[in-house]
Formats: sequence, C-alpha cells, structure tokens
Amino acid sequence: MLEIRDLHWKLPDGSSIINGVSFKTRGKLTVITGPNGGGKTSLAKLISGVEQPTSGSILLDGEDITALDITERAKKGVAYAFQQPVRFKGLTVRDLLELAAGNSLNSAELCDLLGKVGLCAEEYIDREMNTSLSGGEAKRIEIATVLARKAKLSVFDEPEAGIDLWSFSRLVQTFEEIREKSEGELVVISHQERILSVADDIIVIADGKIRISGTKEEVLPKLLSGEYTCSCPKRTGDCK
Repeated sequence: MLEIRDLHWKLPDGSSIINGVSFKTRGKLTVITGPNGGGKTSLAKLISGVEQPTSGSILLDGEDITALDITERAKKGVAYAFQQPVRFKGLTVRDLLELAAGNSLNSAELCDLLGKVGLCAEEYIDREMNTSLSGGEAKRIEIATVLARKAKLSVFDEPEAGIDLWSFSRLVQTFEEIREKSEGELVVISHQERILSVADDIIVIADGKIRISGTKEEVLPKLLSGEYTCSCPKRTGDCK
C-alpha cells in the first residue's frame, strides 16, 4: 500500500507545486487526474524518487521511503514509466526487458510483454533503443519494461501519450489484467475516461492539492457530469 502524508514540494525559486497532499491507496488501481499544470506529474516524480519533497512522508507497505532516491526505491519495488521515455543507445529491446525483469526471458515471455503494448516481438526484440524508434514505439517499450518488473508499485505517467487507438485499448486491458491477477498496485496519471473507468479509486489534483478523492463510483460521475469544475487556469486556487 502507498501512503502519502502531508506532502509539499517547492521549486528552488520558492514556487509551491505540491501543497499538503495526503492519501492512501485502497485498491489495486488508483488513477490521478486533474487539469494541466495541477501537479499530477510532479506528484508521480515524488512518489518514484525522481524528485525529493520539501516536506512530508511517502510510505510503501508501512516503510518510510521518503529519503530514498529513485534507484533505492526501485530496489524496494517501485517502478516508474516517464511521460517522455528515456533512450538507451547501445541497448536492444531484449536487453532492456531482461534488465527490467532481472533474468533472461524466453521468446514466449518476450512476445507476451510486447504484445500487451501492441508490438510484435519479432519486429522489435533486436532493435536498439535509440532515435530510430518513434516516440510512440519508445513509449510502449518503456511500459513493457515496467510490466516486466512485476513491481510492488508501478507508476505510469500518462501512458496513453503517443499511443495509437488499438494499442491504447490493449493497454487498458493490460491494466485490468494486472489489477485482477497481480499482487502489485498501479498508480496511473491520466485524463482518459477509458482509464478512469477501470480505476478502483480516483484522485483529482488541482493547484497542487487534492480536490476530490474516492472510489470510481463516487468520483467519476461528478467528473463526467461537470459537477466538479476547475476555474483556475492561472492557479488562483478557485478549484471546486
């Protein structure tokens, strides 16, 4: 279980980005959504260890991991898929998937992982993770590496970005399969109604604060009906 306690994060210039966020994950799939610039990606980076909070605590299964960096958190079972995938010159797709899994993978396992993100193993397994791959291809491969980790907590930052409709549908199915079969938890940053519709819990972040949180049944109808609105494009704190 992930628990966030009164988390704050400020930029070096003093700008406040995350303002007292607290929550516990209760289900297998938690989706964090909200307006652009509201703090969703910043929160994902704080959870994964890419950034360190100004104050507050982050706990995983009751253990305080706040002071750990991204590598140390990975060893504790936290996996993170960036919004913009990192390129790895000299490494093939096979290399990356096996590094993520921590062991060699046979053809069936490689095919299964890449198939979950809409890619054919025969076409991609020996390709290098360099600029020859499109942004969408790199994104899907990165998601596959996170799936290979079988982590305690997997954090996906807008996994739908750069992915075609068919692959997106397959990805949503994969999230559903993980929720049903895996022991790990998923935290997904997304605007997509299709992903929101398969969540256990939904958290709405705006202006660096939680505006609504609860089960999908409680929160999603409010989002779809327009009952929840955010009228603070300049971050004036007027969200309601």
